[in-house]
Amino acid sequence: MVQPNSALAPSYPPTPVLDCTTEAVFPGGGGGGRWPHVMLVSQHSLGHVRENPAACLRLLRGARARSPPAMAMDTSGKEKEALQLLAEADKKVRGSHGFFSGLFGGGSSRIEEACDIYARAANMFKMAKNWSAAGNAFCQAAQLHLQLQNKHDAAMSFVDAGNAFKKADPQEAINCLLRAIEIYTDMGRFTIAAKHHITIAEIYESELVDIEKAIAHYEQAADYYKGEESNSSANKCLLKVATYAAQLEQYQKAIEIYEQVGTSAMDSPLLKYSAKEYFFKAALCHFCIDMLNAKLAVQKYEEMFPAFSDSRECKLVKKLLDAHEEQNIDSYTESVKEYDSISRLDQWLTTMLLRVKKTIQGEEEDLR
Repeated sequence: MVQPNSALAPSYPPTPVLDCTTEAVFPGGGGGGRWPHVMLVSQHSLGHVRENPAACLRLLRGARARSPPAMAMDTSGKEKEALQLLAEADKKVRGSHGFFSGLFGGGSSRIEEACDIYARAANMFKMAKNWSAAGNAFCQAAQLHLQLQNKHDAAMSFVDAGNAFKKADPQEAINCLLRAIEIYTDMGRFTIAAKHHITIAEIYESELVDIEKAIAHYEQAADYYKGEESNSSANKCLLKVATYAAQLEQYQKAIEIYEQVGTSAMDSPLLKYSAKEYFFKAALCHFCIDMLNAKLAVQKYEEMFPAFSDSRECKLVKKLLDAHEEQNIDSYTESVKEYDSISRLDQWLTTMLLRVKKTIQGEEEDLR
């Protein structure tokens, strides 16, 4: 490092160096917080800063103004490189079918090389944010892996293709993931297949908004998890099914799942606290069908799981049953508000409680 000429350097009293965490010393500095750019003047003595605060502030502002903006990634360059790699991979594939390749047995090695090049091209397309092109390149790699009987690599390439297509073409993403699932189930890898069924269900939930198909894939994932004795993962999928089934007014299906998962939870020291939530939701589904069913269900849950009797959820259902029996809409509303003031209602609970409330209002109107 070049040392400054001591003869030309100005002399200041020996004062402590300004620490980078010292409170802002410049006037008009945005609320007096700690300034990250104080480090720029930390080599000046505190005395000089105090003598010339305005000059130092101008210096700092000028330095920030001259700072060049961060350079954006050159995506066009990455895409051009990806296209070159695609051309190279295509050439390898064509060469693998030639007479000499068949004669000397070099075709498979060329296809293996093409697989790697397609994957590299796909990653370049990803860097260029050309998700459809990336997905297509991964699919080409997957097809070649299948040709080479590399099932695991083919499945992974289809999954990579699906992840790329998710950002551009959700339906094509599902098609690729289904190809991967087909390979994994053929290999007996049911846990991995279940995971990809969940991904498909999530695409149907958020992108394509087809709840019936989302339910079907959650159910398939649950079946695979159960077969592999992954009961906790299976129950998570089933609870998703119950949530959507209730929203679609398939209450009996939701009740069966909530009772099944609740019964499983109450026998587990770690999960029994959540059993009351599942019995509560099952009771609300019963309530949406018939008040008498709900009353009998609550009695059954109390016998099965005595801790449910003392829960706020059980007490709420009983209050709602009383309000319904008395046709007292105000009492019903007040009970819900009281519960919500302590345990916030989520969207699902709000929907179910409003449906029950409408049955009271409907009966009131019938009496008029």
